[in-house]
Amino acid sequence: MQNTLRSLVLASVVLATAAFTAQTAMAATILNVPFTFTVGNQTLPAGHYTVVRDNSSNAVKLVGATRSFTWVIHPGDAAPSDQRVILKFDDLGSAHALRAIQYGSMTTSQLDKKELSQQGQSSEIVLGK
Repeated sequence: MQNTLRSLVLASVVLATAAFTAQTAMAATILNVPFTFTVGNQTLPAGHYTVVRDNSSNAVKLVGATRSFTWVIHPGDAAPSDQRVILKFDDLGSAHALRAIQYGSMTTSQLDKKELSQQGQSSEIVLGK
């Protein structure tokens, strides 16, 4: 009986620790994008998007109402203490292309490689964390 009770308590502690670890490994931020934009060859509507960082796999995920995308992130140009979440876009006339996602001091590689040959301005949607 004591072994069963001890095993039950130990299992509860392990499960609670695992749940806490899983919760801290994922961090999410919601941003509002006020314009239609492209990711690769897909057009996404204006609206709210969730940016989720998975610390265990060094990945960032952009989640919309109908689609989601995942990219690897790596150390970027930002200061190591930067905690902001930033969606960076290239403005190409009336079109917008997602260029990169910065999550704190980490960033994706350039996502809109096909837009490199076109000259345009850039814009950012920033949410302090």
